[in-house]
Amino acid sequence: MKRLAGLSALALIISSTSGCGWLWGPEGYFRDRGSDYLEAQQTPAMQLPPDVSTSKRLDPLLPIPRNVASETVKGPYEVPRPQPLQVAASASDYSLQKNGDSSWILGQHPPAEVWSVATQFFQDNGFRIDSQRPQTGEFTTAWQHSDELSASLAKRLGSSGAAGNETRVRVRIEPGVQRNTSEIYVVSAERPVGSTANVDFTARSVNTGVDSALVDEMLSSMSRSAEKGGSVSLLAARDFDTPSRVSLSQDGSGNPVLSVGEDLDRAWSSVGRALEQGQWRVEDINRSLGLYYINLAEKAERKNEEPGFFGKLFGSKPAKEEIEARAERYQVRLSKVGDSVQVTVEKDINTVAPADVARRVLSVIQDNLG
Repeated sequence: MKRLAGLSALALIISSTSGCGWLWGPEGYFRDRGSDYLEAQQTPAMQLPPDVSTSKRLDPLLPIPRNVASETVKGPYEVPRPQPLQVAASASDYSLQKNGDSSWILGQHPPAEVWSVATQFFQDNGFRIDSQRPQTGEFTTAWQHSDELSASLAKRLGSSGAAGNETRVRVRIEPGVQRNTSEIYVVSAERPVGSTANVDFTARSVNTGVDSALVDEMLSSMSRSAEKGGSVSLLAARDFDTPSRVSLSQDGSGNPVLSVGEDLDRAWSSVGRALEQGQWRVEDINRSLGLYYINLAEKAERKNEEPGFFGKLFGSKPAKEEIEARAERYQVRLSKVGDSVQVTVEKDINTVAPADVARRVLSVIQDNLG
């Protein structure tokens, strides 16, 4: 009945406005303005009367950019290469992440942009860069005593247990799970002053006090740099080519599997955000079992999304029986396997989803993870 009333109202509106040139015609309120620019006329620059004086220069509101081809230019025209944009950022572009004694920095920029900011921090504080490997996202510093570093950083490292030793640092910049993000890890190695021993870096932080101090100082420096606005390093962007941390493959039975190189907690939140950005509805979750319950027959619910005029006029929520009749329910499972998390799609706890359905769901998650 509501739908019939809506159609009747729409028919009444159309019939009352049809033939009204003031509404739809060339001079109407809803006329097409797409070609108005073709009739635009150039006007002379504004001039102030001779008896008016002002100390403020009058600049055009919409200036014409320089190096734009003119109609008077003869011959072929070479379009100049665009320059990187200076993008103002906020301190929240970089945040501190912790997991037990380990800490790292999460940056809301791709690794190619973070690379130059990270290397600049160490160079500004007196570190000598010993080797750089943009292809793997790593650089290391030379062995140095704290006296060779900046006063503020030397004091901080001395109170963290680095006094009397030489310190060497390895920085690793990896692509984050979310698209266009980075994770910056710092690991230090120490040896007595005067020693020539070759102390290798460990996989996990051993000098937690020193590493934590370096991460804190680097976070403060990056945040200040973000507030001032940073630019893209074209050299780093050209050379930076770290492998993806999200890969879609198959298990031994040929079922599609999405591998996420993260711990289970971080992978859980990342996959959850990826599903929210997808086109299907997440009906329920079970964190203890690592399950997201999705319905492929229903569209995702968007927060603060209001229906349009015609949606309010004709729309009505489908009945529960209608939703149940067309439901296509599956569950997305996250399982810890070795050093990564595997994401699979199941029909139920005892039945895997068809391969085409699983691959379609996992591909969407992979795309939204970047």
